[in-house]
Amino acid sequence: MSTLTLTQEWDKTFPKSELVDHCKVTFHNRYGIELAADMYVPKEIPGQAGNDAAVTPGRDRASLPAIAVSGPFGAVKEQSSGLYAQHMAERGFVTLAFDPSFTGESGGEPRRMASPDINTEDFLAAVDFLSNCELVDPERIGIIGICGFGGMAVNAAALDPRIKATVASTMYDMSKVNVEGYFASEDTPAQRMEKRKALAAQRTKDFASGTYERAGGVVDPLPDDAPWFVKDYHAYYKTPRGYHKRSGNSNDGWNVIGCQSFLNQPLLAWAGEIENPVLLIHGEKAHSRYFSEYAYSLLRGGNKELMIIPGATHVDLYDDVAGVIPYDKMESFFKENLK
Repeated sequence: MSTLTLTQEWDKTFPKSELVDHCKVTFHNRYGIELAADMYVPKEIPGQAGNDAAVTPGRDRASLPAIAVSGPFGAVKEQSSGLYAQHMAERGFVTLAFDPSFTGESGGEPRRMASPDINTEDFLAAVDFLSNCELVDPERIGIIGICGFGGMAVNAAALDPRIKATVASTMYDMSKVNVEGYFASEDTPAQRMEKRKALAAQRTKDFASGTYERAGGVVDPLPDDAPWFVKDYHAYYKTPRGYHKRSGNSNDGWNVIGCQSFLNQPLLAWAGEIENPVLLIHGEKAHSRYFSEYAYSLLRGGNKELMIIPGATHVDLYDDVAGVIPYDKMESFFKENLK
């Protein structure tokens, strides 16, 4: 029995589709953390017609391809990941948008922590759940990671060959940005040591106080000299467009020490051994574009593709405001590779 308290009313940042059925589900990862998810199921099975095509969670029917979705980093399933999941369900996939450990409605204490290991495991746990779902063909499961969970998704694909196809959208490599800073602006041993010292001092302080100091979410109000990509984040997380009360980015952010482990645990170390297809999607004008280009350089063989969206920024791929999320491309990619 679930120990989580789940909101039952529709509290997403996007409207509910009439083409899919929706329900809340829970599952656990291998660390015993219980995860909360929104499950989206197409009401009609593509290629079939009539009453036999109706799909309601919990009823017997033909197995369908499935996709687990998570991200962005610091967001919740009621934001971008749910939007992606609902759109892909409209296109014939069973989809699962989940809150990572320590985040949103999922379990894990203390709150607002991150881990390259545990958050990668969250994707694998979603695959466990889908592999045992009566609606799903366990041989036809893919994943989508958005922003920081794009890096987690690629890492999961390198670890778990059950993942037959992977999409990373507007990807961040959380290891790379923590180790090097943006555009390698902090990429010296001395600068890394200063980060280590600051985090070590914060740990001592947190232990003494019995609490974890928060780093703050997206800055609000915006200073006049805020970088343009910070203004983009503000336009999403701090306005009705994307604000959600459970999102760290919309509110008080991660714990200060929340990302410490990324400093010496490289996410993409084994990306070159991924055998199943990977599609990287990024905006042409995104400040983060170089993360996808770096990941693309690590992938080997003919199983990789990098799709650059002309004129798009990082946050443009969070929702449909700019109308640039390539749902058609993702649909064809997954249908080709989840046969």
